[in-house]
Amino acid sequence: MSAEQCPMRIPVKRDGVFDPPPELAELRTHTPVAPLTYADGHVGWIVTSYRLAREVLQDPRFSSRPELRHSAVHEVLGDGSPPEEDVPGMFVGMDPPEHTRYRKLLTGELSVRRMRQLEERIEATAHRLIDELSTPARRADLVPEFAAPLPSLVICDLLGIPYPEWERIRPVSEHMLRTDSTADQVKECYRAIFEFLGEAVERQRKQPQDDLLGGLVQVGGLSDVELTSIAFQLFTAGHETTANMLSLGTFTLLTHPGQLAALKADPALLHGAVEELLRYLTVIQFGISRGAREDVELGGVTVKAGQTVTISLPAANRDPERFADPDVFDIRRPAAGNLAFGFGVHQCVAQQLARAEMRIGYRALFDRLPGLALAVPADRVETRTTEIVYGIKSLPVTW
Repeated sequence: MSAEQCPMRIPVKRDGVFDPPPELAELRTHTPVAPLTYADGHVGWIVTSYRLAREVLQDPRFSSRPELRHSAVHEVLGDGSPPEEDVPGMFVGMDPPEHTRYRKLLTGELSVRRMRQLEERIEATAHRLIDELSTPARRADLVPEFAAPLPSLVICDLLGIPYPEWERIRPVSEHMLRTDSTADQVKECYRAIFEFLGEAVERQRKQPQDDLLGGLVQVGGLSDVELTSIAFQLFTAGHETTANMLSLGTFTLLTHPGQLAALKADPALLHGAVEELLRYLTVIQFGISRGAREDVELGGVTVKAGQTVTISLPAANRDPERFADPDVFDIRRPAAGNLAFGFGVHQCVAQQLARAEMRIGYRALFDRLPGLALAVPADRVETRTTEIVYGIKSLPVTW
């Protein structure tokens, strides 16, 4: 099929809170590599099958460099892509070997020792937030009072940023991740956050702390721009996805009482429950994109050199060829191998931190608040449909 014969826009409308747009399943069944029209009029492809998604994500013929691809979000839904310039240290937009050098630095800083220290801090933070929830009213909104601050406090810990300063810049970060923001608005958000994080780097240069950013400063060999770029990527990705997984995942468990009862009866199911929530919800709702370096045969079609391929992670994680009854939420499912964190060399470097935050957050909530329940009907919980990261705006609960 020629990309010019049947151009389409990416499906965005959902029939249910927890399910991706139904058109994605139709594409996966009939046209797993389908033509896709982007907002600027250029035509690329959308991949919806698990097997082909992994194939693209591990094939070096598909590049992450911004000049070889288009944004999977702002080009599809908005009026232009964010300004992904070739900034030193912005390794998410690099290919090996440049990408490998930066990734190794972060892997070293997210060592087993540091992860163990972080888990102790995450647990203490989770319990402190629940202490603050425990008022005589026994009612709260878990999004602003637990799900959002938990990973935000952790990322502040990693970067040596005082939390009050984080609260000041957070609205800018949220605006940057909205799909209805213009390219100029996104560019201004980038600039503001870079300036904010540059100040954190400057403080660490003067007095390095025992945190991730301080460790990178002490490694040496990185410029201020490189350090700021690394901090930027951790800052923008290290809280939003986990915050939405904490709130949306709690909502999922509360609306699947049989699954929640099984989890409470057997805490050993928690690790598997986290994997199943990652697979079932897949909050990176518009996927990720790559650019073809050369002509590539993929799923029976020819992707031309220079064309963009958008990988729908939600569709791949609901592929029945990989996961039996994929639209059923089942915490006993062997969900390992899901693509929620991507795949290949660009698989999320901080994924174990995100898993720890989810594991500790869910356990603390349901252990400390055993009677936790929705305080409003489920159909009144409002979703976040204009953000790159899918989630819910509020989660009123009682206990």
